[in-house]
Amino acid sequence: FDPRHYLGTRCCGFPKTGPHRLKFLLESVKDLRETLKKKGSTLVVRKGKPEDVVRDLITQLGSVSAVAFHEEVREI
Repeated sequence: FDPRHYLGTRCCGFPKTGPHRLKFLLESVKDLRETLKKKGSTLVVRKGKPEDVVRDLITQLGSVSAVAFHEEVREI
């Protein structure tokens, strides 16, 4: 979770992520983690700037051959 995503406004003064959307996201991530555990896998969840968190995870894991990501579509 990138804290920058939950600060500021999108447009017209509305919050980018309100309490209901945040609750939904947290419940979704919890459900995904539980589903993956039942299948013998896991989900790594971190809070911080992605550029820092991913770098730290790569360093921690040691042997990483590829990293994939997607960027949020921004309105013009």
